[in-house]
Amino acid sequence: MIVPGRDIAAFATGALDSLRAQTETRWQAILVDDGSVDDTGAIFADAAESDPRFRIIRNPEPQGLGAARNAGLALVDTPYLGFLDGDDELAPAALERLTGALARSGSDFAAAAYVRTRSDGERYVPGRIQPWVAAATSPERVGTTILEHPHASANIVAWSKVSRTGFWDDLRFPEHVAYEDQIVAQLMYTRARAFDTIPDPLVRWRMRADGSSITQGKAKLTVLRDYLAALRGGIRVLHDAGAAGAVTARLELILAMDMPPLHLIAAEHPDPAYAAEVASFVEELQALPEFAAARPDPTLAAALAW
Repeated sequence: MIVPGRDIAAFATGALDSLRAQTETRWQAILVDDGSVDDTGAIFADAAESDPRFRIIRNPEPQGLGAARNAGLALVDTPYLGFLDGDDELAPAALERLTGALARSGSDFAAAAYVRTRSDGERYVPGRIQPWVAAATSPERVGTTILEHPHASANIVAWSKVSRTGFWDDLRFPEHVAYEDQIVAQLMYTRARAFDTIPDPLVRWRMRADGSSITQGKAKLTVLRDYLAALRGGIRVLHDAGAAGAVTARLELILAMDMPPLHLIAAEHPDPAYAAEVASFVEELQALPEFAAARPDPTLAAALAW
């Protein structure tokens, strides 16, 4: 596993404990301290000192999540690889389920469902599997493809998947941008000979109470631009691969879930460039040949408010 983190000392122990608690104990973890100024580096170092399954590398200055993951990829020497962000947690059977699926199927990677955890003021509480996650991962599939299962394209996160290491020989994350995993996820789907899906939630994705996660910063114009670039890039990958059904599925999800909150932010944003960026992106979507077939489900947008 590759576990990057920067200034996540409040959560890092939980992430590492979730690895220690795995029912599959034959794992190694590369901990990447991406220029932290808090105790993240010390927590990673203590883990590496006390358990030989952990090893640590340090970036003296922050390089970003994409570069941190790429640094870890260069050191992987295990048959399988996966990612765990340093503020998230794995379910105890996650590695057993994901690697076991690949051992049985021979697929290039396996993707599992996940849930978000939110603070109730005292602790982080897991929510339900969201409908778009369920559409991507349920029911269980063995040896499927993006052409057979276009809704898999909704699962755009790196940390819900385990792959055969060789699958990453010529695959790396974009660096120095936010939302670095969206294009990579679509490349995984379109390049895979086959992949498996697991409908059970094997990862708990933390929505930080202080709003400091990248995904919670879309009101920033720079973050918006990276976000829209990632959406564009993912659609382009699917389109270029001839996966029209997956493009349509992505458009339906983007129109139902991504655009309504962006429109709300744009309506009140002090910089008119924000609204202009959003409007331009909508025009691009409307120009796509698959747009006419997209039928966004209005119930998906309501799921954002849980």
